[in-house]
Amino acid sequence: MALLTVSGLGVTIRDEALLRDVSFEIAAGEVLGLAGESGSGKSLTALAVSRLLPATAAATGSVRFEDQELLALSERELCAIRGRGIGLVFQEPATALNPLLTVGAQVAETVRIHLPVSKAEARERAARALRRVGLDPARIPLGRYPHQLSGGQRQRVALALAVALTPKLLIADEPTTALDVTTQAQILALLRELSAADGMAILLISHDLAVVAEMADRLAILHQGTIVEAGRTGTVLRSHHHPYTAALVRDFTPAALARRRRGPASPPVLEALGIVREYPGPRTGFMAQGPALRAVDDVSLTIGPGERVGLVGESGSGKSTLVRTLLALEPPSRGSVRVAGETLAARPTVPQRRLRRLLQVVFQDPYGSLNPRHRIERIVAEPLHLLDAPLSRRERTARVAQALVDVGLDPGSARRFPHEFSGGQRQRIAIARALVVEPRLVILDEAVSALDASLRTQILELLGRLSEARGLAYLFVSHDLGVVRAVTDRTLVMQAGRIVEEGTTEQVLLAPRHPYTQALVAATPNLERALAGRASGA
Repeated sequence: MALLTVSGLGVTIRDEALLRDVSFEIAAGEVLGLAGESGSGKSLTALAVSRLLPATAAATGSVRFEDQELLALSERELCAIRGRGIGLVFQEPATALNPLLTVGAQVAETVRIHLPVSKAEARERAARALRRVGLDPARIPLGRYPHQLSGGQRQRVALALAVALTPKLLIADEPTTALDVTTQAQILALLRELSAADGMAILLISHDLAVVAEMADRLAILHQGTIVEAGRTGTVLRSHHHPYTAALVRDFTPAALARRRRGPASPPVLEALGIVREYPGPRTGFMAQGPALRAVDDVSLTIGPGERVGLVGESGSGKSTLVRTLLALEPPSRGSVRVAGETLAARPTVPQRRLRRLLQVVFQDPYGSLNPRHRIERIVAEPLHLLDAPLSRRERTARVAQALVDVGLDPGSARRFPHEFSGGQRQRIAIARALVVEPRLVILDEAVSALDASLRTQILELLGRLSEARGLAYLFVSHDLGVVRAVTDRTLVMQAGRIVEEGTTEQVLLAPRHPYTQALVAATPNLERALAGRASGA
């Protein structure tokens, strides 16, 4: 008997049908994968099943969980099911977590809402849940706030919230998008363990076909709000019948992104010399301070014009801290950063405005980096104040329109707000904002992690064309070793704040010397390997 049955589900917003006749079933202990490109309706399906649609949306059809019709329940009745019966992991943990509460308090709150336990017991359950997802309270205290954690660590907190009460159904919307490959492997292993041990069913929404191939018993392909193909995972991915499925499988292989490699050129666009970044340690008494935490430890790197450099490492290794220091968003404790031969100060003066224009960034979390109160036109135009000469209104509009076209968006979308776009579309907006001032170096901090395979290919091909045409350099900060291998010239591997291995991308990823790099490569999901591990017709 199916635990969850969705029949003829449709969702309409402002008379526009976004989901049409979506039907599927999930049995206890089964993993159903839901795949499709950005904007196909994957996240909307999850919101419809959990009854978290916006007020302007109308859902039709049937969603039955056990013996209850969810579309007919009141909000009070639904609140008793969400969390205990159905767990939810959202795509963007930064927006799913309360910034005013510590992570321990948030997980404990979920426990106390559904179970009659004391604060102490709820806190202990919270510690166990966080420990299970790889956040040992001995290393990451329960008293930390979400902004004090890396993107991958926040995602693990979101997962701990979802599984703290061992729900019967877990809806996981891109649960490993922000995670490095070793943490991703741990999370996937945890999900498999929960599914096998507790009979927990999982609706796994992902654009990563390798993850779906490893995890899902069955797979449904969603395209433009409709399921176009469904069946056993191995059958769908090997013997697909719909051309859209064939395109997804083809685009997932990044081999087509390979291009002519170019070595570093002189003079460099960016130089980092002996960067050290320390933070004050925790207080050990009323007047006593613990030892400082060294997040970045003596890191040096050089990037030449048109060069593409990869920076890989697990969550918490110091990658994002290094990026903030390179951008002068945080001052280095020691060392210096030079852009086009000039030192970039943490508190820049007006003459350094030109250096700021040369160095742009695309952050990991597009929703958090886009002001929700501003329209897209204003957001994309933000860096234009760095230009030497101010632009007229018409010139600004033309610049924004061209930047949106460059990343595959309709110029007419400039009048919309960020919440009106999918996660992948918001990431394209962030990339457009970085490109609008024609920089010489763009730092991409997990910039394609939220994108489906076909869109990722389009964005990376766009970045490649811009690099060849303009001599644009990139620093790719990513946990996706497949992307790093396909599009970078050199790769740096970071562990515990240090660069433990560096060299050409082929040398580092095909013949790694350091044990940590070897572990990263071994943990990377692989579609061909996953399919080979399945019996024929599985």
